[in-house]
Amino acid sequence: MKLNVNGRVRELDVEPQMPLLWALRDGLGLTGTKYGCGVAQCGACTVYLNGQPARSCSIPVSAISQAKVTTIEGLSPNASHAVQKAWVELDVPQCGYCQSGQIMAAAALLAKTPKPTDADIDAAMTNICRCGTYQRIRDAIHVAAGQKKLGDVLASYDTLDASTVSPVQA
Repeated sequence: MKLNVNGRVRELDVEPQMPLLWALRDGLGLTGTKYGCGVAQCGACTVYLNGQPARSCSIPVSAISQAKVTTIEGLSPNASHAVQKAWVELDVPQCGYCQSGQIMAAAALLAKTPKPTDADIDAAMTNICRCGTYQRIRDAIHVAAGQKKLGDVLASYDTLDASTVSPVQA
């Protein structure tokens, strides 16, 4: 079976019903795309099919035929995509497990809606983050879109007034 992944046609010897996720991870060694739930609900496995976000855990390789697949490894050659840079600058992930899917969903949102509102972000970002970094995800999307300045966002994270922290908390 031939797959067009990250701009390269690759030959794979896999069963047609194998989920695309496992063809990418096990067949091609592209381990950036993660397995989360296996039922297309959490979004950890998000890749692009012909430029549109798709949950790769539930799509058999036989169903993608000539589609162009883009994984997190193919989003940019050196992690220079604006979303990837914002993610790093704002230290978005805690455990990081869902973040490749989050980044792919965020980049797709910005490609469609370059200046999203919070409501646009909430509607588009249906991926689940077990660590709950949703506010940092939203902030990173705004930074990547040029709607917020990195320094302002970082400063807002540091606004905890030390006088309100009890000695036990400090």
